[in-house]
Amino acid sequence: MYTRDGVRLDADIYRPDADEKFPVLLMRQPYGRAIASTVVYAHPTWYAAHGYIVVIQDVRGRGTSGGEFQLFAHEITDGEDTINWAANLPGSNGTVGMYGFSYQGMTQLYAAIAKPPALKTICPAMIGYDLYADWAYEGGAFCLQSNLGWAIQLATETARLNRDEKTYQALYAASRNLPLHDPIPTQPEILKNFAPDSFYYEWLNHSQPDEYWQKLSPKTHLQDVDLPMFHIGGWFDNYLRGTLNLYQEMAARSQYRQQLLIGPWCHLPWGRKVGEADFGANAISPVDRMQICWFDQFLKGINTGLSEQMPVWLFEMGSNNWQGFPTFPEFDHKSYFLSSYGLVSVREDEGVLTTTCPENSVDDVLVHDPWRPVPSVGGHAAIPAGVFERSHIDSRTDVLTYTSEPLESDLHLAGDVVVAVLCGADKPSFDLCAVISQVYPNGRVYNLTQGYLRCRDGMNRVTRKIQLQATCARIPQGNALRLSLSAACFPAYAMNHGNNSAFGIDAQTITLTVSSGGASLSQVLLPVVARSD
Repeated sequence: MYTRDGVRLDADIYRPDADEKFPVLLMRQPYGRAIASTVVYAHPTWYAAHGYIVVIQDVRGRGTSGGEFQLFAHEITDGEDTINWAANLPGSNGTVGMYGFSYQGMTQLYAAIAKPPALKTICPAMIGYDLYADWAYEGGAFCLQSNLGWAIQLATETARLNRDEKTYQALYAASRNLPLHDPIPTQPEILKNFAPDSFYYEWLNHSQPDEYWQKLSPKTHLQDVDLPMFHIGGWFDNYLRGTLNLYQEMAARSQYRQQLLIGPWCHLPWGRKVGEADFGANAISPVDRMQICWFDQFLKGINTGLSEQMPVWLFEMGSNNWQGFPTFPEFDHKSYFLSSYGLVSVREDEGVLTTTCPENSVDDVLVHDPWRPVPSVGGHAAIPAGVFERSHIDSRTDVLTYTSEPLESDLHLAGDVVVAVLCGADKPSFDLCAVISQVYPNGRVYNLTQGYLRCRDGMNRVTRKIQLQATCARIPQGNALRLSLSAACFPAYAMNHGNNSAFGIDAQTITLTVSSGGASLSQVLLPVVARSD
């Protein structure tokens, strides 16, 4: 097909083996249309066999499509043109639905902004609704590992399309061993030399939520769009914030059904094993079957019984079962307070998480050394993501740990997790990484959820609130909860060097003081569900 400005876009079309008219399912993606996101979805022939014309399109400047690829720049108009074209394909009944995850999820949002009449529903998975806060940055800190990895991937594909063998080989090698230990980790030489025009530099240079992000983000333009949407996310996906923010906004204002599914998955694949954890057969993705049910309802008008089902389905890690809810949970939070004797940082004593706030306030001291930052292990922001044993991280003296007594009964969590810490530093700026884990009776420690915050008024001792990744889990009787605090999580996030400088000769050692007990009210706020198995 040709866009309104004359650019040719190429697509593969898969058809049912029948002569009647069918709805169209559209996926627009930048990775070569033959892949068709089969890393997480069934092949398009499977969807076609269920009575749909399936269109997998290379976006502008990718695959064999013409034009120049510019990140998200043409997806509104190109998406609208593609939907109008797809609705008029031979054999189409004139209705279009869209599906796909990551960039393919973003193309759905941008296309919806134009309000093409033929677009009846979308199924956005793992997206950045607010590109700044949901994708590029978390808590004001640059998501280094994921952003750099993606920038190199896209630059490598550009070199392949340009038949530039030297650039391709150099970037391909870098994609398999990310250059995270250059003198300035956020500005690696390989990217400067071989992809100087990458979007990566714009994202790095716009470190605040300014007009650049407002113009680029779907959130700015979707305020008056209303469609039935099937939202899909993962507890260890780096873009879960975007999935939840879009779902919650749409659920609050939409006249149509908004369905939410969150599995125990990282960005890919969507299976039972995530890091070192095996969540069982129930964790294998039901998305394909659920999308067919969704499209049958909203594109074919078949009563599939959706209205009788809960609109929110969350995978509860630990019990390894799906739990249904009428909305995303907003349960009362249970507080666990931080308590110590001031010796946590030298490991003469471990801090305590307790449901009773200690009367006396005590300070713990943490020293961040830029020469040996606390490494990232698992969670949602690191590569690889997921659940990993982290006792070797917690044993470091630059990690403060606070652990509860073994639980007397199972604890069920579902929803947002917040950590509030009264703290300050000896430098103008510092970072806080908070990780919630469960400690098993054998002493092994596995991460559950984490969050990150860049503190720019570092020398003021105030309470900082860290928004952790939402979660849903059963912590079994006998296991304990642990909060781990550090001033780095590298290379998942770019390091803060105390004075907002790039890494190098200006890097600063940061001394951080954390107050617990007394009037400090440093605490972990957990969304507890009143349920017994």
